[in-house]
Amino acid sequence: MQLYNTLSAEERAQLIDEAGKQRLTLSFYAYAKIPDPKQFRDELFIAWNALDALGRIYVAHEGINAQMSIPADNIDAFRDTLEAYDFMKGIRLNVAIDQDDHSFLKLTIKVRHKIVADGLNDDTFDVTNKGIHLKAQEFNNLLEDPNTIVVDFRNHYESEVGHFEGAITPDVETFRESLPIINEQLQDFKEDKNLLMYCTGGIRCEKASAYFKHQGFKNVYQLEGGIIEYTRQIKEEDIESKFIGKNFVFDHRLGERITDDIVSQCHQCGKPCDNHTNCANDGCHLLFIQCDDCKAAMENCCSTECLETIHLPLAEQVKLRRGIQVGNKVFRKGKSEALKFKNSGNLPKKALAKAETKNIRQKITTKKVFVGKAEHYYTKSKIAQFFVENNALSIGDKVLISGPTTGEQEFMITELFANGGPCETAKGGDQITFETPFRIRLSDKLYKILS
Repeated sequence: MQLYNTLSAEERAQLIDEAGKQRLTLSFYAYAKIPDPKQFRDELFIAWNALDALGRIYVAHEGINAQMSIPADNIDAFRDTLEAYDFMKGIRLNVAIDQDDHSFLKLTIKVRHKIVADGLNDDTFDVTNKGIHLKAQEFNNLLEDPNTIVVDFRNHYESEVGHFEGAITPDVETFRESLPIINEQLQDFKEDKNLLMYCTGGIRCEKASAYFKHQGFKNVYQLEGGIIEYTRQIKEEDIESKFIGKNFVFDHRLGERITDDIVSQCHQCGKPCDNHTNCANDGCHLLFIQCDDCKAAMENCCSTECLETIHLPLAEQVKLRRGIQVGNKVFRKGKSEALKFKNSGNLPKKALAKAETKNIRQKITTKKVFVGKAEHYYTKSKIAQFFVENNALSIGDKVLISGPTTGEQEFMITELFANGGPCETAKGGDQITFETPFRIRLSDKLYKILS
């Protein structure tokens, strides 16, 4: 009976590429009374491991909180594993806006004291006595009401890159910090104001709405399914987005683009930017916002000290951090004296670079044409396989490969094979292969650069 991972992240990534099947990144949660979280955890691991489900899941006496990657072919079987438990029958799955087959590379299910740490020790607090759920259009309508106060129950590094206009964005690093701060600030508005709240997928504001009802607030509302479900609804129903910027996500993508607005800035130079990165120094691992220019100049580091450290021999780096909790054991989120342009909790009301971002995207569009989608990557030979859907591709063409994980990579085609044989030019309908100086993913797209 397997209750743990037997493959490394690198081995799992290779298997995913070789399988060539689409995966879905999704999240869900449920508050419920679970008598034996350890047994529940083991049952889930056995069922989900058999379906090649990956992700980060927390279970506790109060319920389950999950962010996962599921093979699309197995989604119905996965739903069946949820339906086996009464409290998860009909549960909503929040499917990610941007899909990436490598969003999670291990199945990790941990038993915790609580699925959302709240710092509360109040036995009279009923987490199931929650506020009124609102769909996207209902949420937008209540935002327009002058008697509404809207609160972002995410952390500073999340709200910094995207938020609802006019929202209170607490300068906190944990959910537990935000509850007493907001409670104190809003003491005078318990009776006459609409308290409207949101978070990424709904789990934090679900608990927050119950907490504020417990504190005596009369009109408590929450965004159903959080920003993820809100985004799906505004796209399907053609509703105006009142959320601006990016939605921070807790897998390696670190964000999903909702609107073209850039509401934050590079923490090192101050340029409009909303791309998070982790410091390349494993003894630091600071999460911060870094533009492409600073990324190149600082080699993904947050400070000159970290830049110097990564060039030391590995043995010396290990010696420097010996006895210190570093890397994935600590989570430092954008708080450092080295970051001169970090403005936690002091977000601009309007986008810093909305027009500029749109112009940049228009320029890129005029310079490239879509060719095809990735089908496979042969790891040992470093050969990429694409299916050509539009436009011809020839030896000597400059191309761009773009994807959520790969980023944007440009290079020149020096050798080309179509349908198993060498060729000078490939056309629509051809299956092509060529060597790439980097790994590609199934979510990648191939473009030909025109100028």
